[in-house]
Amino acid sequence: MKKTIVALALLFLPLVVVGQKSTVLEFDSEFAHVVYIWLKDPDNASHRATFEKSLRKFLDNSKFAKTNFIGRPPKAVREVVDDSFTYNLIVTFESAEAQDGYQKEEAHLTFIEECKDLWEKVIVYDAKGIPQ
Repeated sequence: MKKTIVALALLFLPLVVVGQKSTVLEFDSEFAHVVYIWLKDPDNASHRATFEKSLRKFLDNSKFAKTNFIGRPPKAVREVVDDSFTYNLIVTFESAEAQDGYQKEEAHLTFIEECKDLWEKVIVYDAKGIPQ
């Protein structure tokens, strides 16, 4: 009996999860904006909290960002992995023109103004998707 209940729960779990994620957008492979950020004081919890709050506010209010990912590096276990950065941001756009709009929008400019004193280095990699 327990096995039947567990089997039914596992069968219907994806339907519940999918239903809850109805606002999640599919990754857009047209244009990706990948940002690596090194904070001046990465161990300062207050600075991290300020940075994360401002970043989330910015992304929530962006008119152009289609999908986004905010990450922090795991401890590198291979020599080819760079774990020196503090944050990683990956944002996708429907076009290069949308990414240009994102650079000039008020939400993005406000984020930069609020956080520019917190970072010491920012590297950006932009890429256009290869048609399939």
